[in-house]
Amino acid sequence: MESPEIQSHHQASVGRLNKYALLCALLASMTSVLLGYDIGVMSGAVLFIRENLKITSIQVEILVGTLNVCSLIGSLASGKTSDYIGRRYTIVLAATTFLIGAIAMGLAPSFPGLVAGRIVAGIGVGYSLMISPVYTAEISPTMKRGLLTSLPEFFIVMGILIGYITNYALSGLPNNLNWRIMLGLAAVPAIAVGFGVIAMPESPRWLVTQGKLEEAKRVLIKVSNTTQEAESRLAEITKAANSDPTNSKNWHGQGVWKELLWKPSKPVKRMLIAAIGINFFMQASGNDAVIYYCPEVFKSAGIHSKKQLFGVNVIMGMAKTSFVLVSAVYLDKFGRRPLLLLGTIGMALSLAVLGLGSKFLEHSDSKPLWAIVVCIVAVCAFVSFFSIGLGPITWVYSSEIFPLRLRAQGTALAISVNRLVSGVLSMTFLSISEKISFGGMFFVLAGIMVVGVVFFYLLLPETKGKTLEEMVALFEDKDKTVDTSQMEMRVRPT
Repeated sequence: MESPEIQSHHQASVGRLNKYALLCALLASMTSVLLGYDIGVMSGAVLFIRENLKITSIQVEILVGTLNVCSLIGSLASGKTSDYIGRRYTIVLAATTFLIGAIAMGLAPSFPGLVAGRIVAGIGVGYSLMISPVYTAEISPTMKRGLLTSLPEFFIVMGILIGYITNYALSGLPNNLNWRIMLGLAAVPAIAVGFGVIAMPESPRWLVTQGKLEEAKRVLIKVSNTTQEAESRLAEITKAANSDPTNSKNWHGQGVWKELLWKPSKPVKRMLIAAIGINFFMQASGNDAVIYYCPEVFKSAGIHSKKQLFGVNVIMGMAKTSFVLVSAVYLDKFGRRPLLLLGTIGMALSLAVLGLGSKFLEHSDSKPLWAIVVCIVAVCAFVSFFSIGLGPITWVYSSEIFPLRLRAQGTALAISVNRLVSGVLSMTFLSISEKISFGGMFFVLAGIMVVGVVFFYLLLPETKGKTLEEMVALFEDKDKTVDTSQMEMRVRPT
């Protein structure tokens, strides 16, 4: 029996952020810069590509949406790949694929060449979006998992901001050169990620599935604050892995798709609904499309100077970055549900205001400054609320709710839905907006967010403070009188 002093010291150690775990999470999450940079830089580069290559609005949608649709391929393949070769080497594969795509985009001689580069880059993005939150969740201590697993969203936002600043800085160069440099510079973070992996260990949970218990223990000692904590985590992971009758040293992810899609158990079915649902609403919110086409929206609102358009983007990027940090810091304190519901309600209200402002400007010949300011504030509020809720929490929730055997491929399936919805919206946003106007489009997105609030309230239990091995219990049958707040009361720090 431990003395109260020893127990108190152990709990304090568990609650402290391990620096090595933070470094590993930062390096893994850097892969998300690749998508963020593309979203940010493409919003500006597409204006110059349209002028230089003389392409139509439909070709612009194809160009923007291709990366997102093709990231679906990477997302679907990433689960099986990471179960087979490990989480660490999947990160290398993601960075290498994106690097090839970035170089191809920068050197593209024509529209088809540019699309080909975006197809390759998209596959790399798909890999990176699945692997960074899964790796981070598997290496993070329970009490800091929310903070560390929200880092991919922070790096997406940082990438967007860097893309905006790059647009602003290079907009003065000749049109046949500036967009090539903008897109080609994406190779730099891809190279950095490739080298960063050298300092990263393999996921201890993946090592356990391969029977490499000593190696897993060495990693856990590094990412835990005490040897006692490391041994406790290893015992829990090993117990969960051994309780799976199909687990063996030769297991490389076989049979998981059948278990997920053919005859899933009730808990797995609920996990799939929660993970796919949150990923669907993340992109059905229109966040990616609004960022990609923000200059087009403000162009129609009366801002025609490219410098001013990119300036608005930089302001928006700074708002996103600030609020994603707020969410990351408080995610483990307040929990996933409160921040998710707050963010989604805020997005619905912001989109409604943006719709009203856009409608007013559409029917106004004078384009008054106050209406333009209202639209800019509404867009900044929209992306800020996204960064508080859906942005970081989608990655956190998707990567933490599945049991070890299903985690990589379950997360991959959910993120594939994310990429599909993002691609469809990116490829239809301008066309639909031409039919129903930008204002009409924002009202539709606001309605989708209202549905999202109801979905999250009813179907997403709180996961704060639970170990990854305890998640299944949250999704099992419970007495109908038990509500979510009672679930949370039973959560205990480990």
